[in-house]
Amino acid sequence: MNQRYNARNDEHTLKVSGSETLQAAPDQATITLGVMTENEDPQQAQQANSQAIANVIASLKSAGIPEEHMKTSEYRIDPQYDYIDGKELFKSYKVQHIIQVQTTDIEKIGSLLDTAVKSGANTVTSIRFSLSNPEAYYNQALSLALNNAYEKALSMAQTIGISLNPIPNQVEEVSETASPMLYQSSSFAKMAATPIQPGELNITASVRVEYTY
Repeated sequence: MNQRYNARNDEHTLKVSGSETLQAAPDQATITLGVMTENEDPQQAQQANSQAIANVIASLKSAGIPEEHMKTSEYRIDPQYDYIDGKELFKSYKVQHIIQVQTTDIEKIGSLLDTAVKSGANTVTSIRFSLSNPEAYYNQALSLALNNAYEKALSMAQTIGISLNPIPNQVEEVSETASPMLYQSSSFAKMAATPIQPGELNITASVRVEYTY
């Protein structure tokens, strides 16, 4: 961290920065998955897609996911073309229905993916891990960051032989970081007992503090 000693007699300040990073296991996740179907007849492609996504939703409900924890995030119908000898030739219509599934049962994410795929899901876009109460961890990190800044200031004061006022003259919160962790799968793959390791999230807090002496 950057730190600066200001020795001008008219200011008598000591400026330091402090930071702290905590790690926490995520307690919730958002899975983005869905069904893609193709057919030369858009109505048939749409009907096949509707049936498949209904099967996926039903299977996830049977696995313990409440209906209110599932929502459509994208639905589209697009014509598909082949390009042969520089010419655009119609191929089919592609229907894509993507849903987001929220769960707090982190240990069962792998089995949920398997269930969805077995029932018709052929697109798994991402798994987004996060904390239900990130503010609690951030506030703890913020407090530790302030302690870190004070320890720096105290060490500097002792080194240069000054008496530090322990009460800060100014405190500035620099940043906060509690970004969700993203697991991505860009293409469909056959899954069996899919192992998903959520790891831990980093929560970082930083401050700039000014002390007087």
